[in-house]
Amino acid sequence: MTEKNKRITPYQILCIVILVALAIFFLFPLYWIVTGSVKEKSDIIIKAGESVKWIPTSVSWDNYARLFKSQTELFGMKFPMALRWLFNSVFISVVAMLLTCITASLAGYVLAKKRFWGRGVIFSLFVCAMALPKQVILVPLLSLVSSLGMTQSIAGSLFAVIFPIVGWPFGVFLMKQFSENIPSSLLEAARIDGAGEMTTFLNVAFPIIKPGFGALAIFTFINAWNEYPLQLVILTQSEAKTIALGIAGLQSEMSNDFGLIMAGAALAAVPIIIVFLCFQKYFTQGITMGAVKG
Repeated sequence: MTEKNKRITPYQILCIVILVALAIFFLFPLYWIVTGSVKEKSDIIIKAGESVKWIPTSVSWDNYARLFKSQTELFGMKFPMALRWLFNSVFISVVAMLLTCITASLAGYVLAKKRFWGRGVIFSLFVCAMALPKQVILVPLLSLVSSLGMTQSIAGSLFAVIFPIVGWPFGVFLMKQFSENIPSSLLEAARIDGAGEMTTFLNVAFPIIKPGFGALAIFTFINAWNEYPLQLVILTQSEAKTIALGIAGLQSEMSNDFGLIMAGAALAAVPIIIVFLCFQKYFTQGITMGAVKG
């Protein structure tokens, strides 16, 4: 071998140790939830003088069996209530993600690349709305959806949660910043070739802002998934509850049955992990885009 082997410096060793420690620190709660969901009650509740059982002494699926015990109907078939709650959470998050990404990307593109009267005022309103706490609009929003009769049905209640998320000001702000990177010369060339506005956006602008679109998809999905106060106020029917509300209900009804609660939390973590793995490539591109120019 003519090439010298690279030496590992103390700095690299320190970086590796810190990264491993951080990985363990962030993964440990997930490990504790997953292992706790298959533990016996005696392994979860530690008596005085006993040591914490970091690894289950025996694997038990009793917590999941009790979680799926309550039944309801979905699409005319019998389903466990927990899966109905999970379906509601996924439905709200996916629909809100799609609608937000579509509307925010179009609005951000227009605010970035179109010149019209009041453009700066509209963008300033979006920026100001980002600083407005969600709790401020909670009571007026509940009054509005109630007057429209949306809370009377399960589907109406779900869309009553979705629509406020779609108008997320941060989504418009993020997509406007990405749209600023679109070269105006490409847009002008597309117009000279006779392309319409939607054709120009889909074929010229969208490929450039795709990393931002992917990052926004993750942000919106997580934002919709974690929108607990809005769900708590609007989703009052048992069949319309999300997995977060369902787990909170289990906590109060079952007198802090931690094994059952951790089984529900483990079930709720699955969609978030899947979405992040699917959009991870675009998420990292969206975060790092613009960091290096040249």
